[in-house]
Amino acid sequence: MSSCAFSTCTLQNNELMCNKHLVQFKRNSISTDLSYPKMTWHNSTTCQQSGRRLQCKALNVENNNNYNFLKGNVFQLDDVIEAQQFDRQILSAIFEVAREMETIEKMSRGNQLLKGYLMATLFYEPSTRTRLSFESAMKRLGGEVLTTENAREFSSAAKGETLEDTIRTVEGYSDIIVMRHFESGAARRAAMTANIPVINAGDGPGQHPTQALLDVYTIEREIGKLDGIKVGLVGDLANGRTVRSLAYLLAKYNDVKIYFVSPEVVKMKDDIKEYLTSKGIKWEESADLMEVASKCDVVYQTRIQKERFGERIDLYDEARGKYIVNRDVLSVMQEHAVIMHPLPRLDEACTS
Repeated sequence: MSSCAFSTCTLQNNELMCNKHLVQFKRNSISTDLSYPKMTWHNSTTCQQSGRRLQCKALNVENNNNYNFLKGNVFQLDDVIEAQQFDRQILSAIFEVAREMETIEKMSRGNQLLKGYLMATLFYEPSTRTRLSFESAMKRLGGEVLTTENAREFSSAAKGETLEDTIRTVEGYSDIIVMRHFESGAARRAAMTANIPVINAGDGPGQHPTQALLDVYTIEREIGKLDGIKVGLVGDLANGRTVRSLAYLLAKYNDVKIYFVSPEVVKMKDDIKEYLTSKGIKWEESADLMEVASKCDVVYQTRIQKERFGERIDLYDEARGKYIVNRDVLSVMQEHAVIMHPLPRLDEACTS
């Protein structure tokens, strides 16, 4: 998986304090033969290669009864396509490995954990943080990268090649594919075609599961818990793949409430609302950002995505600028609360 940069902000002494976090989630199965890592709840992690298989075993299980099921068991991550594929226990295991990856990144320069493995980043849409963070994570662990940053124009897709044929070709060159695409559902199509793992780095207005993993990891670190939190999702909720994936993951936790704050033309779609209801998660739509901000532990702000409106610029103009997180919003937030933004940002989050 990847790290994506974004800011968490708090109001301290009436000043906006933003700390950028770069967290690396590295998947533990990065080729056809790396699909079944053994993981247990741990205080330290050991990783070794056995033939073509990378095994990560977590050690020193103490007083973690909720996670004892992990000891000696195997969980499978053949592909990372959508947030719904994770359960709460796997999320906890992934986050524990993420904490170890932070230490490795800081303390173990020249790490060769993934030496000999090759990752292809196949991006059909623009990206700065997501593509570079995947590539950075791979290289910092000794792996290599093949990349195309504008596959929609500068690959055989411009000649009419199907996604399936492109995937069949690229899998011959690499051990894992990280793909961003402009069509919802494209990542699933790629995974069904490939014989190596595929990670969804965003598929149109569909999902962005690795961003959601990072978001939930950061919420737990900043707020100190995930059960019982209140989260306000603000901005373009119809087209924002990050908010969709985040809503799916938050549904794994207990006593969570989600507020949807958005212009009418980009309201959260019914499938997410129905999913939350089916999981017993309380949700509420509101037009009052100030009121919602005063109640929430997390205000998750997103930009209005102009590229999703096509020729309907009038609808984009109607939506843009309606909800802006500024000092007035910060002033009503609880002391412990944070603002998060998946980036890039325009004028929907400012300090004035």
